[in-house]
Amino acid sequence: MPKKFPQIYEMSEGAIDNFAVDATDWLNEGEQLTGTPTAVEVTTSDLTISAVAVNTKPVEQDNGEPDIAIGKAVVGQVEGQLEATAKYTVTVTASNDAADPRTFVGDMIIKVV
Repeated sequence: MPKKFPQIYEMSEGAIDNFAVDATDWLNEGEQLTGTPTAVEVTTSDLTISAVAVNTKPVEQDNGEPDIAIGKAVVGQVEGQLEATAKYTVTVTASNDAADPRTFVGDMIIKVV
């Protein structure tokens, strides 16, 4: 079963928004995410997820937390939340650049408000 990322994204019905999943706590010192991560909705087919990648610039967080450093987040864009008050689960998969590489799998929650 995938781990749960601590972030819960709240979005308005029908919005188009960017997301960033912080993997800092899953990486050892000096490691970064690498390759082509994926983000796949698992609860319905209501969402369109695109432009999924490892961040190439720091990600500013809206919650007052420090920026997410380069190579420490999976970023992308989501649209198409069709149900008001729905909650969607998106499974995010990414690999790191360690000498003994690992693959991380975690669930991101998107809540429509």
